[in-house]
Amino acid sequence: MPQVKKNNIYRRSSASKKGSKSGGSFSNKKRRKFPWWSFLLGMVLFLSSFCFIFFYYFVNPLSFTLKSSVNKVYFPPGYTIRGIDISHYQGVVDWELLRNASMDSDPVSFVIVKATEGETIIDECFNDNFYQARKNGVVRGAYHFLVPNVSAKKQAIFFLRQAHLEEGDLPPVLDVEDETRWLAAGKDKRQIQKMALEWLDIVEKHYQVTPIIYSSYKFRQDVLSDKKFDRYPFWMAHYFVDTTAKDVQWSFWQHTDQGKISGIVGYVDCNVFGGTLEEFNSLLIPPLSVAD
Repeated sequence: MPQVKKNNIYRRSSASKKGSKSGGSFSNKKRRKFPWWSFLLGMVLFLSSFCFIFFYYFVNPLSFTLKSSVNKVYFPPGYTIRGIDISHYQGVVDWELLRNASMDSDPVSFVIVKATEGETIIDECFNDNFYQARKNGVVRGAYHFLVPNVSAKKQAIFFLRQAHLEEGDLPPVLDVEDETRWLAAGKDKRQIQKMALEWLDIVEKHYQVTPIIYSSYKFRQDVLSDKKFDRYPFWMAHYFVDTTAKDVQWSFWQHTDQGKISGIVGYVDCNVFGGTLEEFNSLLIPPLSVAD
């Protein structure tokens, strides 16, 4: 029995040593199964994930640092003439609520309605929205979305046939934006400017009032920077900033596309006018301004 016990102790000791050896050998073999580039790949994935999370939560305009102000509908201070722009995306508007709604304690002074796009598209809610705005005592306007694949002349004529602006309305608005879309259609900066100016010229001759140009701050600086556009009132889309850039003159500022207001389900674009009430009224279409 003692001998057996001794042998058992010996076997355990030997097995333990072998196990230790084989364990080290197995560990080495296991390491060798992962090539050097796998560790590099892991680091790249880790850094990519970190950068994505950092961008989403701290840099992205919709990060949590800005979501609080977006959800509260930040209204730039110092302005009293506020308004919205709408299209079929807002669905059916409750005008009873809207006309009594407030935007940072100020009333809704104006509503600009999408009228047309290209030479065939009429916004499905345009006629009702345009009529209801006037009926409810809100200054109204109408805009056309310029597309690259149809002549500017045809688009201008189409807009004039559909949007019948009257005395007291805001001037007609040309919405020209999205440089990527224009470049994809083979239109360069010069061609974009030419189309925009042709539309503006035709519509101005008809209404005898200077049209308004709507675009983003970047598009205005990159594409519409020619002095020929300086005489047109500029309606600028520039989001998530407390104040606008000083290197561009604007009349209207669309400061958010995620506003909330009574009478509209979901989000709506919110705007301010940058001047006085007298300056705002001076923009409106005067009596007998529409050509026969």
